Amino acid sequence: IFNAETQSMKFVPFLISAAITILLVIVFTVQWGQIPPIGKFLSPQHGFWQNAEPVDKDFGQDLQLPGLKDPAEVYLDDRLVPHVFAGNDADAFYLQGYLHAKFRLWQMEFQTYAAAGRVSELIGPKALNYDREKRRLGMVYAAEKAVTEMEKDPVSKTEADSYTAGVNAYIGSLKESDLPVEYKLLNYKPERWSNLKTALFLKFMSLDLAGGEDDFEYTNLRSLLGYHTFNKMFPIRPDSLDPIVPADTILTSAIPAVRSSADLKKLSAVASGSGKDASRLNKKTQSTTPGDAKSGLKTIPQPPAGSDSAYLLIKDTVQVREISKPDKDNGSNHWAVSGKRTKSGAPILCNDPHLGLNLPSLWYEMQISCPSFNAYGASFPGAPGIIIGFNDSCAFGFTNAMRDVRDYYEIKFKDDSRQQYWYNGQWTNTDFRYEHILLKDSAEYIDTVAYTVFGPVMYDKSFSGGRQTNNKYYAVRWKAHDAGNELMIFNALDHAKNYSDYQAAIKYLHTPGQNAIFASKSGDIAICDQGEFPAKWFRQGDFVMPGTDSAYAWQGMIPQAENPGMYNPERGYVSSANQFPVDPFSYPYYLSGDFLNYRGMMINRYLSQLKDISISDMMKLQTDNYNLFAEMARPVLLKNINPSELDASEKKYYDLLREWDLRSEADSKAPSIFHIVWDSLTAIVWNDNLENDNLPGFYPHESTLLEGILRDTAYEFLDDIRTPEKETLQQDVLMAFKNGAAACKQLESDGALDWGKR
Repeated sequence: IFNAETQSMKFVPFLISAAITILLVIVFTVQWGQIPPIGKFLSPQHGFWQNAEPVDKDFGQDLQLPGLKDPAEVYLDDRLVPHVFAGNDADAFYLQGYLHAKFRLWQMEFQTYAAAGRVSELIGPKALNYDREKRRLGMVYAAEKAVTEMEKDPVSKTEADSYTAGVNAYIGSLKESDLPVEYKLLNYKPERWSNLKTALFLKFMSLDLAGGEDDFEYTNLRSLLGYHTFNKMFPIRPDSLDPIVPADTILTSAIPAVRSSADLKKLSAVASGSGKDASRLNKKTQSTTPGDAKSGLKTIPQPPAGSDSAYLLIKDTVQVREISKPDKDNGSNHWAVSGKRTKSGAPILCNDPHLGLNLPSLWYEMQISCPSFNAYGASFPGAPGIIIGFNDSCAFGFTNAMRDVRDYYEIKFKDDSRQQYWYNGQWTNTDFRYEHILLKDSAEYIDTVAYTVFGPVMYDKSFSGGRQTNNKYYAVRWKAHDAGNELMIFNALDHAKNYSDYQAAIKYLHTPGQNAIFASKSGDIAICDQGEFPAKWFRQGDFVMPGTDSAYAWQGMIPQAENPGMYNPERGYVSSANQFPVDPFSYPYYLSGDFLNYRGMMINRYLSQLKDISISDMMKLQTDNYNLFAEMARPVLLKNINPSELDASEKKYYDLLREWDLRSEADSKAPSIFHIVWDSLTAIVWNDNLENDNLPGFYPHESTLLEGILRDTAYEFLDDIRTPEKETLQQDVLMAFKNGAAACKQLESDGALDWGKR
């Protein structure tokens, strides 16, 4: 018995050791939630340790790449910017794809997962709503159309195929230890690249730059305020208008005759909400156009007959909101000055795109040189070509046109099966697209998306992004759904030699609409508000529209020749900063969008005053932080504050505001004080009108309040409609300053009042 017991006791340590070993194997090889397998991640041979690189790493090596037709060389400068020298175009784009993948593989691939609504494959069901939104917006549907168009053209097909082959050459060379650390964190491996992924990336940029719209918010605001008040609070034209094409410019003969001065006054009244409705005005001021074979547009579109105003058919409030929208603060600047105004006698072009600030950057700097072109500038990891930059003959750049090219229509289905919808007096069969969304560590989700003549039904009873849709159906009509080959604009600009080449190149740009700027060694400068834009009547697309017939559908596209632009203007410069392309009262089509104003005004003021312009002058302008809006608004605040009514702490902030040099320096408190006080005044003026049951909406543009006060110190919205007395400008400004001073005091006590900490 003693021997047996002793023998059995010997197995106890073994069993404990085995159990611990099994437990460690499980712990180190199984993924727990979002934590990658620890053993695999910590492995010295394959884990994240392999991603550490010495600061002075030598990237030099001789590669035998089977996709290259001719010998080629790549030089990396001291900032690791690659300079590619290839024997032909195909090799150049092949190497660009290889380099993008080598330095930015996870970034470029993850962007295509996000565009395609596939994030759930990587992080699980928590991304399902995001993925459904992208599928229902039709991102993959749009990208598939783009690939078809891209591969029809032998030039863009060769470019895309070569780029794809280069990306895959790098992916194919990767060992597990070489995978970027993000793949190890998320425990997956890269897919092979494809032309569809390139198209998805370009559609992702279209979403960022041409995905903005306020249809639901405007519909709610119009329901809340009434059409008359809505037009006053959300006018179509600011008083301080400084468009890309100056207001006194005679438009080209290709653009229809502008309205008479009498009609302009009537349109101005409509824009401020004080005239008769827009549809009657539009009918009265109809102009004919030369027409355009592609768009089929023969006359300026008019509102549907029998509608007393541009839209009053959809009266219900709409409580749906997108899960995500492009950042309204994203913008861009650019300008080109003629050699007649520069010290060197040569044109200077500057471009500053304010796209999302990412790490790694959205951009990738590089040079591509081959016998047919030599271009240097910024590229997009995920797409071939130089996007913003210059070649041996010219320079080119872009800012966002800010045009609204995404509208919503309320669809009437026969029943919940969605098999048929009412359109033009009859039941029309619905198309369906079955979206298979793979969920990591979970079952597949199949989303059945209905497609109508307007586009996919983005919101319905099964999906509203977690918001209430009143059990209605809303289809989205988006210009990015239409076939186009945007890849060719960059190819054509990279090869461009002169202004004629620039004109031919920009015609490929359909969506997103951009202000395309140009300068050449021969001395030409030019700008064009380029894109294929819907030709709209007054307020068309600002609100959710009826989807029961074709009356509210887009009636055609603005012909290319009628896109506003300038070529070698007398003033000696062209510029844009996301403002109106042209005075909307002198342009025959309704300019819908979210235009900005003050940056453009500042650029034009600066350029108009300069002579013998140098590169250093342009660098100074690019980094100038002078606040032009504050220059116009501060006097309103100071004039309507009586310092004797302020206590000591409030007086301190008043003095800082009064003495401010109007520059937004990081260590200055005054810009913070100004913005806090102005935001407080904004809330005081608008809150009484915009009180509602948390329906989606927003305040009017800052220019609306300022210009309303400058026009009339008794501006009607200064009065709080919730009180029996009539509030004045002085009362509102004093209350705003006191509220703002209290907020400033709290921020200062927290050490957070400096502008750089806001």
